[in-house]
Amino acid sequence: MTESTIELPTADGVMATRAFVPDTAGRFPAVIFYMDGLGVRDALVQMARRIASAGYGVVLPNLFYRSRPHAPFHGPTAFSDPAERERLMALIKEVTPARAMTDTAAVLAWIDAQPALQGARVGTVGYCMGGGPALGAAGAFPGRVAAAASYHGGRLATDAADSPHLLAARAKGRLYIGYAENDSSFPDTQRQKLEDALTQARVSYAIERYHAAHGFAVPDLPPYDEEAARRHWDTLLDLFATTLR
Repeated sequence: MTESTIELPTADGVMATRAFVPDTAGRFPAVIFYMDGLGVRDALVQMARRIASAGYGVVLPNLFYRSRPHAPFHGPTAFSDPAERERLMALIKEVTPARAMTDTAAVLAWIDAQPALQGARVGTVGYCMGGGPALGAAGAFPGRVAAAASYHGGRLATDAADSPHLLAARAKGRLYIGYAENDSSFPDTQRQKLEDALTQARVSYAIERYHAAHGFAVPDLPPYDEEAARRHWDTLLDLFATTLR
């Protein structure tokens, strides 16, 4: 597998982006991987490699690039330590839906220039904070995103004018939403609002509950759940195999 770090120019600066492409001959469907709130780190790199090993070119952008360089976060303490939580939430607030779509446009432009990648039908996946951008990209770029998945995504259907569910309702590809039970960032009221919006727009989607806590799919987080994570891999790779191939 070929791995590289690209400095992608955007309207707001330069976004460091990791890319993972299989070494075998041929052109590979592209997948945009939206990070969770703890940022790009080894746990996400390992997950990106796993997707790439299934035959995809994976692009993992650092959505925190607009902020000053910061010390890395430690999964077990990022939310339990008040000072760390405050530092983390300040970064997350900088990743607005509009900015995430600006960044997505830059990633798509880079994908289009890569001979090893097929950019006509792109997949997206996001975790926690990244769930909204993954679904939003499907609506912002309906002619490009053929499949989008969110796992334990938060704030997917709020009353805000830029709520992810409003963009997702414009999607033409298939959506998959795997949500955690008893997740305060995605309560039943939000789930119903998301389902209603997608159903009314006749979007092809599936929403499934996982009997696990928020953060179940990311291995360096305290709520990581091996069984739920295995189910997440099965559904994700099946989604991409049936839409991007």
